[in-house]
Amino acid sequence: MTSLAKQLVAEFIGTFALVFVGIAATCFTGGDILSVSLAQGLTIAALASALMAISGAHFNPAVTLGMLVGGRIEAHRALLYMLAQLLAGFVAAGLLVYALAGTELAPKGKSATEPVSVGMPKIPNKVINNVQSDEPRISAVQGVVIETVLTFLLVVTYFGTMADGRGPRLGGLAVGLVATVGVLGGGALTGGALNPARVFGPAAISGTWLNHWIYWVGPLLGGAMAGLIYGRFLLEEPEQSVEDLGAS
Repeated sequence: MTSLAKQLVAEFIGTFALVFVGIAATCFTGGDILSVSLAQGLTIAALASALMAISGAHFNPAVTLGMLVGGRIEAHRALLYMLAQLLAGFVAAGLLVYALAGTELAPKGKSATEPVSVGMPKIPNKVINNVQSDEPRISAVQGVVIETVLTFLLVVTYFGTMADGRGPRLGGLAVGLVATVGVLGGGALTGGALNPARVFGPAAISGTWLNHWIYWVGPLLGGAMAGLIYGRFLLEEPEQSVEDLGAS
């Protein structure tokens, strides 16, 4: 059996990689949605495949909540997973502040936290007559709906390919592909976070908390719905837990 400490380290590494690459890709590509989506999706695919045998490769509090609601992980373990994920996001954003200090993205006289806040998923403002307005492109409620739906699809895919013994063994490829599609689909509207840890780290480091609650309510609701529908209804083998899969 894989020890809890090893599982938490695996969750930290995977989440750290996702947040670090996600912020860096956003900063250095000018926020190009295709580039950011591929960077994050490929990172998830690779790290999930590498670490799924240890922790189940959640890398996302929404996935962990889905596993909890679906009866696939114990409450205390789920809580520790989430804490490890949030800590990883915070450390990744903090390390980027140090790494970007003195670069063109953080010129002298400006804080390196500014590029980190740029790399955080957010609701962009409308562009009217080629001029950036102060009005958000969508409402907060619409943002929650979008994050809920996209995260629901992500967690359902996780269940079907990584937690359900009947599904194809694709490693983290399928989850990485859906994460890529999620950023592509939601990037222009909400930033396509699908993950509270992806937003919490850069928000905590940069002090940018605008609409932060959207990226908790939406993904957690989507993850819980996926856990309820797939974990409690579609899944026929509740006795086989993600922990068993990760420890095998």
